[in-house]
Amino acid sequence: MLPYATLDEAAAALGRNLTVAETLWFNYSANNLWRSAGLDKYKIQPKVKLSPSEVFKCYKDVLFMFFFVVGPLQLVSYPSIKMIGIRTGLPLPSGWEIFLQLLVYFMVEDYTNYWIHRFLHNKWGYEKIHKVHHEYTAPIGFAAPYAHWAEILILGIPSFLGPAMVPGHMVTFWLWIALRQIEAIETHSGLKTCKSVCNRYMEMKSSATTRCHGFDFPQFIHLQTDYHDYHHYVGGQSHSNFASVFTYCDFIYGTDKGYRFQKKVLLKLKEGVENGGEQNGGSYHIATQDLKSD
Repeated sequence: MLPYATLDEAAAALGRNLTVAETLWFNYSANNLWRSAGLDKYKIQPKVKLSPSEVFKCYKDVLFMFFFVVGPLQLVSYPSIKMIGIRTGLPLPSGWEIFLQLLVYFMVEDYTNYWIHRFLHNKWGYEKIHKVHHEYTAPIGFAAPYAHWAEILILGIPSFLGPAMVPGHMVTFWLWIALRQIEAIETHSGLKTCKSVCNRYMEMKSSATTRCHGFDFPQFIHLQTDYHDYHHYVGGQSHSNFASVFTYCDFIYGTDKGYRFQKKVLLKLKEGVENGGEQNGGSYHIATQDLKSD
């Protein structure tokens, strides 16, 4: 964040010693820069780097949306929750009840989100609404809720449809909203998942045959950020990877062909590198013009 490597360089540039406040700010900024640089090796698109001003703009716009769009909705949230039958008293739900209801919520949200998201990628939906969210072709966590105000409202429908269909306890509802937000931030983080990072670490420490199987997930769940990252990378032309959590809709309706083809290409490139070839560029640095039309 600051163009000085040391405190001495900063003092020389200013022509005086730093104040206590400036020293604290320098140390804070330097530590944040170090943390950011340390994460670069885990980025899916390592060649794309956002400036602090770009990150701050995203953060500022998201806060504006929370205060002036999401905030007013809180005024009607409690009566709405009572109307659909979510209870707040005793007894508390059992673990199995919470699990099964959350499963229904995820399934309902995923299916309805798929079709709304796909609609937003037609010409009118994209140009009028959805292109705001796609300003970040290499997304970051803050970009998960970065969207047009209308999109915030429209894509909120799938999140509340499940609880409206199968109302449970307020505890379950809170947990559902928290998990949904965590999942959205994770898929927009632009960083490789624990599975990918762990596998890479074990390959470096031992052999390529060692794998962290504890991080493996079923194929129909896209808990690998590159799934949605590819959707942003392709951008407005994207007709791939519309699903929010599960991938069965993309598979059934054929909207993951570009992604699967791209994975095959990257796998062949990786095999070529391991066999002595020369690697060129970052994760997506290949001839992908054809992929962007899939």
